[in-house]
Amino acid sequence: MPIKFDKENKIFTLTTKNTRYVFGIMDDRYLVHHFYGKKTAKYALYKPYCVSFSPYRGELGNTKSPDIFPQEYSFFGSGDFRAAALKLRGENGCCATDFTYKSHRISSVPKSGGAGAEIAGIPCGRPDENTRSLSVILTDETTMCELHLIYNVFYEEDVITRGIVLYNYGKAPVKIEKCMSASLDLPSCDYDMVTLWGGHYDERNYQRAPLHHGTQSVCSRRGASSPQYNPFFALCDKKATEDKGEVYGFNFIWSGSFLDEVEVDQTECTRVQIGLGEENFGYLLEPTKKGKPAKKDSSPFCSPHAVLTYSDRGFGKMTRNLHDFTRNHILPERAVSEPHPVVLNTWEACYFNIDEEKLVNFAGESAKVGFDMLVMDDGWFGARSGDRAGLGDWTPNKQKFKNGLGSFIEKVKSKGIRFGIWIEPEMVNPDSDLYRAHPDWALSVPGRQPLLSREQLVLDMANPEVIAYLKDSFKKTFGGLPIDYFKWDANRHICDAFSHALPPERQDEVHFRYMLGVYDLLRWFTVEFPSAQIETCSGGGGRYDLGMMAFGFQIWASDNTWPYSRTWMQRSALLAYPAATMSCHVSNPGDDLRALDFRYKVAVGGMLGYELNVLRMSEEIKKEMARQVKEYKTFEHLVRLGDYRNLASPFLCPYSAYYYTDKENKEFLLSVIEKEGIPAGRTKPLKIREAKPGKTYVDMLSGSRYSGKELKDGLVLPLTGEKFTAALMHLAEE
Repeated sequence: MPIKFDKENKIFTLTTKNTRYVFGIMDDRYLVHHFYGKKTAKYALYKPYCVSFSPYRGELGNTKSPDIFPQEYSFFGSGDFRAAALKLRGENGCCATDFTYKSHRISSVPKSGGAGAEIAGIPCGRPDENTRSLSVILTDETTMCELHLIYNVFYEEDVITRGIVLYNYGKAPVKIEKCMSASLDLPSCDYDMVTLWGGHYDERNYQRAPLHHGTQSVCSRRGASSPQYNPFFALCDKKATEDKGEVYGFNFIWSGSFLDEVEVDQTECTRVQIGLGEENFGYLLEPTKKGKPAKKDSSPFCSPHAVLTYSDRGFGKMTRNLHDFTRNHILPERAVSEPHPVVLNTWEACYFNIDEEKLVNFAGESAKVGFDMLVMDDGWFGARSGDRAGLGDWTPNKQKFKNGLGSFIEKVKSKGIRFGIWIEPEMVNPDSDLYRAHPDWALSVPGRQPLLSREQLVLDMANPEVIAYLKDSFKKTFGGLPIDYFKWDANRHICDAFSHALPPERQDEVHFRYMLGVYDLLRWFTVEFPSAQIETCSGGGGRYDLGMMAFGFQIWASDNTWPYSRTWMQRSALLAYPAATMSCHVSNPGDDLRALDFRYKVAVGGMLGYELNVLRMSEEIKKEMARQVKEYKTFEHLVRLGDYRNLASPFLCPYSAYYYTDKENKEFLLSVIEKEGIPAGRTKPLKIREAKPGKTYVDMLSGSRYSGKELKDGLVLPLTGEKFTAALMHLAEE
């Protein structure tokens, strides 16, 4: 069984295919963490000891201080001076709590409702028949709150997700001032921390640095997971490589502000926490009565879920665990089972300068090339001739589409191509009919002039009236139209975080409730337009996270489509997220066939699309694009479903090299991308480890043949040192 409880020793053991997670109950009171690591590894149970200046409960002896033992979940003011996972402010203003073990429950996770399906409007890991759940119930006698620690075990993927549910059974409200979904105490500090940092146009740069005493963290205070710091991070032993060493991987199924916090304490142990944090979070939890329906705002508080995985085989195994988990339990099932369309997006070709005639011509040429879909980007609605006006007014521009959107879409589809459209539901321009009618629907601080970003304000998605308006507006505009694809954008972050729909005591909830509103609207789109696919975007990769992936087929990885920049971004993204989530476009190559080839070979590292003016391309370029699209579709399944193996990181080598393989190891897609300005030379041996020595493999792109032994020993490929150079091999077992 994936979850067991040893009644005699009061030990919980959670097992996956290759890992084991162990914690227990000490003195019928406290939860103590014992081990997380390799399933077959030997481990010792924690033995209490004494350290000066560490408080203890007298009746339990001075060796059992909350400040010393590895806590399964930590509480502010409880005698633990390390980072707290939960901070509550009670009726008397005190924040000290003392949650102790009450009971637990082991169960399978239901398909809907309960701990492992969507919780209180927040996406989480989709269970299957093998998923099991543990709920450990703790109580605090002073506040009369009941805390449920939720553990969901995804056996095949070597993943455990964690979250909390908090009930207030007292007589007065409590304020949640800090909330972390998971806390993990590790018995060493000899780790490096790997994070992904960046900015708009420069998302997901790889960073690896040793832990030091004190606290190190990455976070977003922006109301979005952000391009600056991705929620994913890892801890690894200092000699860990792609294929060797211990690696712990962590992530967060959430698209808003977050905190990843790592602390090395006085005993040289490490505390890891993932959650909502405290700077941009607070929540007032009203009291409720057991067994009775909850009143407004007295429903239990449910946190987003954190994701934990462990590998004793380096970063590669951690990566494949997270990829499998995302494909099997996060992405919409259609996003995994169906080929993704090769789209032509109009943005870099037209920007706001679009009209019916131009885009119908785009559709005709796109169909000839072999693109599956035309996606009409910004500029189709309201008074939208630039970024200063129109956001919020989701009605077609009558000057650009004189016969309406329905007639236009019909003409596009008559060319033999599907149709997608860009929207930005969360934002509003001050110069819009919506803002003039409802200025209080934008986040803004009373008495202050709100700050603009990209000439936009942020709609108050925490306000149910705003969500209702957007649903009604989009239903009127899109209802009954055969739209195949929505590109959902969000081009600024939250400041002036005041909701005119919330009372003063709930203003700390704006960031949290905002994201619940976004998820509500995304969910509505999936129900209202069930046949349409969603690609999410936030100025590019500003919300490249598991929360968005629960609704969208893929995510626009970055507004930066320069292929050399994308090589870095894609490598970093693939550390934590599968290629099926990564939208990668070939952008304006001009009439340079070599540039087109290079852009294509970079873009097929993810889900292929194009972003160029197809009407201005030469016949030679269009012919080559048609060949590329046809070729890509012969191996798209490997990119979407295959296991990813990194061979050479562009952060460490003068080239990038990697391959995808199917689960049966019969096909491989090998890619080598040279960095700009390198000297000519040769690669190191690029070993296809899963190749079968007794088999022969044919490169479907060149016709060359290789023995399995050759592939296993490693191919050494030339590096030309010339600009725009990459190699691609599609190897199939003969």
